[in-house]
Amino acid sequence: MKKNIITAVLYTVVTAVLLGVVYPLAVTGLAHLIFPKKAEGSLISQNGTLIGSHLIGQTFSGPTYFWSRPSAAGTGYDASNSSGSNYAPTNAALATRVTATVQTLNPKGTNAAVPIDLATASASGLDPDISPAAAYYQVERVAEARHISPDAARALVAAHVTPRQFGLLGEPRVNVLELNLDLDKVAPVAAK
Repeated sequence: MKKNIITAVLYTVVTAVLLGVVYPLAVTGLAHLIFPKKAEGSLISQNGTLIGSHLIGQTFSGPTYFWSRPSAAGTGYDASNSSGSNYAPTNAALATRVTATVQTLNPKGTNAAVPIDLATASASGLDPDISPAAAYYQVERVAEARHISPDAARALVAAHVTPRQFGLLGEPRVNVLELNLDLDKVAPVAAK
């Protein structure tokens, strides 16, 4: 009996060290060697300043920027509170929030359809991408606020459309942070 207990404890300790320490360190080390940028969180820096991550959305407000998909994660894009709202389509709170968002996006009351990803949050609440339709929907507002032609803004969006992976996985998408960073380069906001 004593021998069986000692064997079980030793197996537990060895397994815990191998699978809980050695294996994760080896995989992390390999990831840093093979994919250093991805292993560090796909961070985006500009002039030595950390701007954000390619993988986590950010809030953009005001007419001069393309807006991200709404976030249900905490106070907005809070990775420690990642989740969707889990509201059913018939939930009154969801309907109220979506209606308010649509009115913000379409304040003139035109009947233009607002792309669904501009009015609803993703499952994680951290989605950094919007659909090309959602980006093109915002072109007129951003172009007017930046004093550039809508064609120039459309061309910028077109340059940022990422197609389906391998031509069949996922949907075409636009990374909002990268689009807005390039927008700042092409048409900087005038200082007030």
